[in-house]
Amino acid sequence: MQTLNRWERAIERWEASLLAKVVRGEPVELLGALKRECDSHTVVCGPTRVVVPNVYDVELADPVHEELTRRGCHVGQELTDQLMRHAEDKGYEWVGPLTVHVSRSDRVPNGRYRVVGRPMTHIRADTFADATA
Repeated sequence: MQTLNRWERAIERWEASLLAKVVRGEPVELLGALKRECDSHTVVCGPTRVVVPNVYDVELADPVHEELTRRGCHVGQELTDQLMRHAEDKGYEWVGPLTVHVSRSDRVPNGRYRVVGRPMTHIRADTFADATA
């Protein structure tokens, strides 16, 4: 088990390194925040079913948005792809299609970005019912 954890950490470091080389740091932090947001809103629906929100809003401060846009970075798609991989690794299920919205905001409290996850508003409550019941 410890070997697997070291292997997983090595892969995560490699992914972070690759992403940092592509877009210089900020998206690596965004990805970590996105993963934490996903992990912190898990709903255990049964022994083999863990459901997570499927809509994530990433608000970027003006300077961060400007920098990423200037570089031609497709940060929204990259964050979506990485979050999808994270959920697959953890065995999570989405409550609907995964969406990561990236927008500019002057209300970002830390001056860089804010990440908020939520289920789509039209998701029915029985979505969270255990499928094996």
